[in-house]
Amino acid sequence: MNVAKLLVIGGGGREHALAWKLAQSAEVREILVAPGNAGTSTEPKCRNVAIAAEDVEALLELAKREAVDFTVVGPEAPLALGIVDRFTAEGLRIFGPTRAAAQLESSKAYTKDFLARHRIPTAGYAVFTEVEPALSYIKARGAPIVIKADGLAAGKGVVVAVSVDEACDAVRGMLGGDWLGQAGARVVIEDFLSGEEASFIIVASGRDYVAMATSQDHKRIGDGDTGPNTGGMGAYSPAPVVTPEVDARIRREVIEPTLVGMLADGVPFTGFLYAGLMITPDGAPSVIEFNVRFGDPETQPVLFRLQSDLFGLLQAAVDGKLAAMPDPAWNPEPALGVVMAAGGYPGSYRKGVAIQGLERAHATNVKVFHAGTAESDEGVVTAGGRVLCVCATGASVEAARAEAYAAVAQIGWDGVQYRRDIGWRAIEREKEHG
Repeated sequence: MNVAKLLVIGGGGREHALAWKLAQSAEVREILVAPGNAGTSTEPKCRNVAIAAEDVEALLELAKREAVDFTVVGPEAPLALGIVDRFTAEGLRIFGPTRAAAQLESSKAYTKDFLARHRIPTAGYAVFTEVEPALSYIKARGAPIVIKADGLAAGKGVVVAVSVDEACDAVRGMLGGDWLGQAGARVVIEDFLSGEEASFIIVASGRDYVAMATSQDHKRIGDGDTGPNTGGMGAYSPAPVVTPEVDARIRREVIEPTLVGMLADGVPFTGFLYAGLMITPDGAPSVIEFNVRFGDPETQPVLFRLQSDLFGLLQAAVDGKLAAMPDPAWNPEPALGVVMAAGGYPGSYRKGVAIQGLERAHATNVKVFHAGTAESDEGVVTAGGRVLCVCATGASVEAARAEAYAAVAQIGWDGVQYRRDIGWRAIEREKEHG
């Protein structure tokens, strides 16, 4: 058996979950995490390396120096910078899409044009680079309406405007102001879709794919889905809205045409492909967005349920052998993760605040994944907006939520904030259906 040395790129909650799961493989000897966080530093087989996820050349040198056998890219920024192309050109094995394929996330305008060209269901839209034509379009369409920055904005480049004035303010802030810098130099304005959101994530290799467990994120900062959008305040898996019938439609109408379309466009896709979907009341899926990496915080509850070997699956994708892989095995119990965030997030927030109670929050069915954390003389401190994701499993979503919040109650720091209603849609559905 080849015992491999891996490199996981990134320092958030998704990367903690990836490193934790990959380390469970008998084929993995050691995992370097760059830059990692206070959680990855204490995981078995894991070692943090202080190199930023966007520093492609330094990461390449690290992989060569340490004789890394296989690299997994967590966040979107290095993918958009072409890290896969760079590693591959040097003969290094790396899991993720090329820079060209990563445009499915790095440019919303590219994605909308791709979806339209390949007749994949999505909301009606228009693309603008100037303020006045965009304002005229909004006034003609009315509200609610969705304004999206074209470029990468760390999950914060979307405004779901409930009024024409709010939509116009968003356009002025992105195109005419400095809300998001270059990411907002072009905007996509979309029709508002009603329904229930779900995340459908696959491991892809050209035309072949293996589906991961479904999940549902909670984007807004406040209970009842109120307040501004964030990178995600919690998630659970599986998503009950994705019934077997809806699952089949997603594969047939979204996933398979997307992979075939990328091949037809000369941009084959290998990596995690995340379809953020709106499921209408009659079960029809429509693409809200694509991400070209595992979602955060969806990764945490999804991988907490995964019982089969993740490393083998990712190797098969890179080696073009995905079609021969069996479907992953999952814990039949649902998992739910609650994001604990810094006070002020998604706006400005303090860093370096000491976190108490981490050692009290562990149980056999609970896992605390670190995101924005660092080690200091005071112990573990906050180092980002989303600080932790506390995950638990249970016999039902309601039971998993109770376990997760019991663990959350053991942890605290000055200014901590979190939603208290993660999983509410699934729990309502459980009550309706007994």
